[in-house]
Formats: sequence, structure tokens, C-alpha cells
Amino acid sequence: MELFGREVELAQMAHFLESVRRGGDVRVVRGEPGIGKSALLTAAATLATDAGMRVLRASGSEFEADISYSVLNQLLLPLYNEIQRQPPGLRDALNVALGFGPGAPPAALLVCNAALSLLSAVARKKPVLLLVDDVQWVDRPSAVVLGFIARRVQGNPIGVVASSRMDAEGFLDRGGLTEIVVPPLDREAATRFVEARHPTMPPQLRQRLLDLAQGNPLALVELPTTLTDTSLPGSDVVPLNDRLQAVFAARVGGLPDATRRLLLLATFEGSGEVRVLRGIASLADLAPAERTQLVQVDDATGRIVFRHPLIQSALVAMSTHAERRQAHLDIAAAMPGDWERRAWHLAAAAADPDESIAAMLDEAARRVMQRGDVLGAVSALVRAAELSASAESRARRLAEAAYLGAEGGGAGADLSTLLTNAQTTNLGPSGALHAANAAALLMINGDGDVQTAHRLLAGAIETGRHGWRGDDPALDEALHTLLLLSWYAGTPEHWAVFHRALDRLTPGPSDILAVMSKTFPDPVRTGAAAKPALDALLATLADEDDLTRVQRIGTASVYVDRLAEFRDSAWNLVRQGRDGAAPRRQLGALMHLCLDGYLTGRWDEADELAKEAQKVCGEAGLPFLTWYFLFNRANIAAGRGLTNEAYALADEITRWALPRGVAGAVAIAHYPRTLAAAADGDYQSAYLHATAISPAGVLAPYAPIALWAMLDLVEAGLRTGRTAEAQAHAEAIRTADVAAISPRMALIHCGIDALVGDDDESGNRLEEMLRSPAAERWLFEASRIRLAYAEKLRRGKAFARAREHLLSAQTGFTAMGAEPWLARTVQELRATGYRPAIADGPGLAALTTQELEIARLAASGLSNKQIAERLFLSHRTVGAHLYRIFPKLGISSRAGLRDALSARGLTS
Repeated sequence: MELFGREVELAQMAHFLESVRRGGDVRVVRGEPGIGKSALLTAAATLATDAGMRVLRASGSEFEADISYSVLNQLLLPLYNEIQRQPPGLRDALNVALGFGPGAPPAALLVCNAALSLLSAVARKKPVLLLVDDVQWVDRPSAVVLGFIARRVQGNPIGVVASSRMDAEGFLDRGGLTEIVVPPLDREAATRFVEARHPTMPPQLRQRLLDLAQGNPLALVELPTTLTDTSLPGSDVVPLNDRLQAVFAARVGGLPDATRRLLLLATFEGSGEVRVLRGIASLADLAPAERTQLVQVDDATGRIVFRHPLIQSALVAMSTHAERRQAHLDIAAAMPGDWERRAWHLAAAAADPDESIAAMLDEAARRVMQRGDVLGAVSALVRAAELSASAESRARRLAEAAYLGAEGGGAGADLSTLLTNAQTTNLGPSGALHAANAAALLMINGDGDVQTAHRLLAGAIETGRHGWRGDDPALDEALHTLLLLSWYAGTPEHWAVFHRALDRLTPGPSDILAVMSKTFPDPVRTGAAAKPALDALLATLADEDDLTRVQRIGTASVYVDRLAEFRDSAWNLVRQGRDGAAPRRQLGALMHLCLDGYLTGRWDEADELAKEAQKVCGEAGLPFLTWYFLFNRANIAAGRGLTNEAYALADEITRWALPRGVAGAVAIAHYPRTLAAAADGDYQSAYLHATAISPAGVLAPYAPIALWAMLDLVEAGLRTGRTAEAQAHAEAIRTADVAAISPRMALIHCGIDALVGDDDESGNRLEEMLRSPAAERWLFEASRIRLAYAEKLRRGKAFARAREHLLSAQTGFTAMGAEPWLARTVQELRATGYRPAIADGPGLAALTTQELEIARLAASGLSNKQIAERLFLSHRTVGAHLYRIFPKLGISSRAGLRDALSARGLTS
């Protein structure tokens, strides 16, 4: 088929296919309805087939946009045999997601990776081209997978082309993807097009057609019948799409009833699979539609393909209510094994409340929620509410939809409306809890205060008719939210309300809630006892499909320093969020990665992730969570000696938290201030900020950040003459046995004992601990403890032992870019009599070529990570090089690099 006036677009497609062959590429084709997007995709398919590529094609359906993975099913169905040859984990994920077999719902990221792995395997045999038409109607999970693949085709001969209407968005994130915008045909091309199709058309009629069509190819094809039919005058005031739909309605109206029924079934079924339709109607009835070129059967894929989506719109518009209802019932009966699609078709057929269908949608909501599709779950619950047989059931489902949307984040601006609608009805026990839960979350996500949210939810729990059953899902969710609200409020009184509720549960709380209630609120007193139960939860992460459980296991790990075992799961959640899953889980995982990155010296990574998270908070409408990431950035700024930035970020937390009653955030903001003051050598301020978190001699209850500030309080106390206070704090740490909480706590405990003690035994215990893996993992604190202890050793004339610790600390601080601590370490080394060997002459003879390049880049202001990316090294290797460079140049930090190089004429 010749495409008139599309020479530029066809050349772009040919160039694109060459790019695919060389290692993968993506294009998004955009344009108005009828402009020729599908024709361009068909031309691309022909070019690709002629070039020996394998073409997989699918199309979004307006009538199946709520059914998870419906488009991915279309796309990958021709690869069914290849799917069965994939490794078991990937094979099972695709089989379940695509409805080929039973099993637990797979995580969205697993489906993404499985699809990409499958396509990569197929592409190793011959290049693969994916063509997805009408991407604006692609269901959200399929769009997530498509976006995941599109951003990872580089290096594989895989091409992706997705077409979309100009005025429609859909779920596919097009950011960063190259677009081809298909314009209307110019007058010359449109004229050639009409002359080729209607060579005998009178000139006057041709001019009128060209004027009306405005370069739209579909209009040029369909409007000629209206120009000679007095019943369709084609007035200029009629919008082009309305005019075209009227044309298609006239075409459809002339079809036999059996043919229209079959086409309506194909429209609602969505995929157009001949296999499914053959079980519902006779395919012989399709012939009249094929002869009039309204549809065609693609023998390669076994699907019915409509000439244009407006035909489907016309079919639906012309059908009766009874015809539409029967079509949905017939489709549902034809797919008994596909729970989700069957539920949606039965729901579409239901005219009156039907509790059995509502219950099916309830179950569908839970399944899609496990896959991370918050919007899909909310949609299913809202429709289930509409079909509920009782007002109480309706209200419960609306309230649960509002809660899921608020808890998951990013579910749109209608959550308050859902909640209001739920609350106008006499809510049952579960509905009341879901409603209160949603209201509390919406309150803190907006401008409401934590105190009010806590009172609201605690009151709903206390007065609820739930029988205090620990296995009640609504009660369990409400208590999880109450736990977080109690942490935000930060007082023993708020925690007492939570614990009273927890103690009343029979037979007891759920496994995760039981662990979180011990490791999160007050780990000093209850964290160590919960370690065996937490171990059991962490062991389930690899096989856990419920993403909410995964997220909560991470939260339970924070204050007992087990985030290392959660990193892989956290990265999975982050990647899912980047590819379109619930932003709340993505942000929770980013919190955990940032905290672990700060504690273990991954400062460049943690800083980048914190900035990414702030952007997500703004885009997802979750400003309440922003302070977590301000906290992480403030810690890193303080550690690197960026004192003004650290104080500014901490002050931003306080300004936001105080009016909202978020006392937990107010307290936690003192930690980066403590660190910034210590970095500046202002130990008076460091002591005041540390004791604002917890007084000397006390590890305050329900203030877990006090564990992080223990070393700062003791060191600042010793340096400001508050020896008694420092010793009292050390005694409180021993009495509480914080060392039992984690190896990190044991390291800090040993460090504090060595600083306040006068015996050799405490020093020996510390040095043994510093030889353990804990010292390598907790890099910042281990390096700080080495520095502080080495200063004590140097004052006791133990120069050799002091130098050993100082050299190790120097390496650690250099790797992190902890400039103030590094400068102090170099100064202390000199005080021990350490003199690094400096080469003869100008002092640069000992620098290797690579060291000189690193020195120049560092002097220009690049971070260790930026240098590492430029030189294809790890950032730790760059830090180690700088550690060797500084003494060779006779300097103690980056600040002296530029002058040292400039003095020797080697700045470029």
C-alpha cells in the first residue's frame, strides 16, 4: 500500500530499523485520529519483516484498559513456546501475569524483567520489533512493562514503536523517548491521494473534500460517501471525528445483525483473539465486515484487527443496552480461568447490585494491589462498591479504595470524594476503620496536623466493632498507620495509646506488626528481643509477592541496622516506582537506601537518591514525606563540612514539622546539627544539639535517633569538660546493653567505653571490634571512632598505635569525601610524628599519570563519583588514590589541591 506524502516518516522508520539492528531503539509515533499512525506502523512492520526481523504487534483497547496485562498478553502470545523455555522463575511470572497458568501474583518488577529476558533471548536469534498501537488505552501494568523494556533495549536488537493520539496521555511514561509526530498531509500529497483513489471525482467535489478533510487521510478515504449522500451533508461546523464516526455508523448499520454482534464481541474482548471469539460466535459471520474492509484477520497473530478505533466507537454507540450486556456475559463465560477479566466483564454486564460480582472485584483488587497497581485496585473497589448489595458493603469498599489510594500514593485527586461518599453511609466495622485510616493519611498528606490524625484514628480503633481480632485486615492496617502516627507525634503518651490497642489483640498482632512494634518505636528497650522474629521475616523477602509486606519488613529493619539485607528488595521497589508503580512504596524504599547509604559511606549515591525522592514527593502529591530526604541530605552535608547547607536543611525540617505537631521530625533534625557542629569543631553546640535529642545519662524512650547520637554526645561532653555527663551517658549505654541490638551498636559502645575509660581492657575490646567486619561496613562511625581514640592514644604517647588507626581513618574519610574529619586526621598524624615521603624536586615526581589526572579533576570541583564515572573507576578507588595523593603534595584535603597543582604549573 502506497503512503502518500509520508516520505520523511518512512525514511525515519528505515533509519530507526537500522538503529534497532545495531543495538536497540525506541520511537513514539504521535498524531491526530485518522492521521495515519496505524498505516505507518504497518509500513514499519513490512520493512522489518522484509529485513528479517520478528514483528510482535498489539493494540490498546478503550474497553480493556482496566484489565491488567491485557496488552502484554497480546504482544507476547506469539512467543508462548519461547516463554515455556525460560528459567522457571521468569517463566512462571509471565505465565501467571498473562493468564497462561495459575500461581501467586508476581511482583511487577519480576514481570518486567521476565518480559525483557524473553525478548532478549528471542532477539539473539533475529532482531525483534514491538509495535503497540493506541498506547493511550494500554492498561497500566502493560504500560509499566512496555516502559521498562523501552528504557533497556540498548545493547539488544530490540525495537519498540508505540503510537498515541496527540491529545491523549495514557500510562506510558514517554519521558526521554524519541517521538515522531505525524502531521496532516500537505495539499499536494492530499490531492495525489484523492486522485489515486477517486480519479473520476469532479474537481469541485474534490476541492470540497480537500477543504473538509484538512489533510487527514482517514477523512479523505471515508468522506467521499458523505459528499454525495444528502442524508450526511458534511456541514463545516461538524467536528471531523464526529463526521467520521457518523460515516462508520452508516457502514456498520448496513451489516447483518450476526456480524455486528461478532464485531461488538471483538470490541469488548479487547485482544481480538480468534481463539476466544470462535468459542462465542461463528467466525463465518465476519465475512461481510471483511468485504467492506472494516476489519481484517491477521493470520500471523490470529487476531481480528479493526481498520480504525472509530469503528469500535460506532459499534458501541449503535448497540442496545441488551446487546452490550449479552456481549459481556458471553465473553465472561468464555474465559472461566481468567479471574480478573471475567470479573470486569461480569461487572460491565451488571445493571443492578450483585454481591457475587462485587466479591469477585474485591478479590481482583487484592490481586492487582499485590502487583503494585494501586490505580487498578482502586478502580476495582469503586466498581465493586457500585455493585454492592448493601449500603454497608458499598461504604466499606469506597472507604477501602480511599485508604489504598492514600496509602499507596498517586491515585488521583478523587480520594477525598470517595471518602466523603463512604462516610455518608452507615459504615460497618471494616468500612469505618478504612475510612478513618484514609482520612488520617489524607490529613497528614495535606496540611493537617499529626495530633488530630492520631486522635481520629485511635478513636476509630477504640470504638470499632472489630472484636480486637488480630487477623482482621482492616484493624491490622489501621494499627500500622497508628504506629507511624505515633512515631511522628513522638511522645510516650501517643505510644501508650498504640500499645494499649496492640495488647488487646487476640490472639495477638500479625507477624510484621509484632516485630515493628518492638524494633521501630523504642529499639533501646525492645529491639534486641525481636531479632529472631525479624530474622524470620528477612528470610522471606526473596519469595515475598506482597509488596506492602516487603516495604514493612524494611521499616522494621531500620533501627536494628539490618538494612543491608533489605537493599536488593529496596532497589526492586525503587525500580518498580520508576517504571510506574505506587510512589509511596518507592519513597519508602528510597528512605531505606538513603539511610543505609549514609551509615555505610555511600554518600554520593545517598545524596542523589534523596534528591530523586524529593522530586517524586512533589510529583506524587506526597509532601509529607519530603522531610525524610531533607534529613538524609543534611547528614551528608554535615559529614562533608557543608555546615551552612546542613543547618539550612535541618531548619527546613523544623519549620515544616513544628506547626504540624511532628515532634519526631523536630527531634531528628537535631542530629545533622550535632554532626555539623562537630565537623566544625564547635563541640559546645554539638553537645547542646545531642542533648536536645536525649539528655546526658539517659537514652530517651521512643527516640530511636538517640542511638545515632550516642558517640557525638559523649565526645562533645569530653571535649567541653563535661566528663561526668559523658561517663553517665556511657553507663546508661552499658546498662541498656545497646551492643545487643546490632554490630553497629556494639562498635559504638566499644568506642565510647574506650574514650571514657582509663583501663587497657576497653581499648583492647575496641581494637578487636575494629578488626571485625562491622568496622568495614559502618565506615563513617568506624573512622570517627578511630580518629577520636587515636587522639587519646597520642596524648598517652602511644604514637605507633595512634598512627595505625589514623591511617585507616584517613582512608575511610577520603573515600567518603568527609573533608573536615580528613583534615583533622592528617593534622593528628603530623602530631604523632608521621611524615609521608615526598619526592625530590617540585614534589610531583612520585605521582603516576592516573594520580595526576585524578588530582586535576578533584581540583576542578568534581566529586569522587563524578571522577569515577569519567575514568571508569569505582568511587572508592578514586578515594584511595586521593589518600595517596594528598601526602605526596604535602596537603591535607581537596581544598589545597588547586594551589598545589597551580604552584607547579600542572593545573591542565
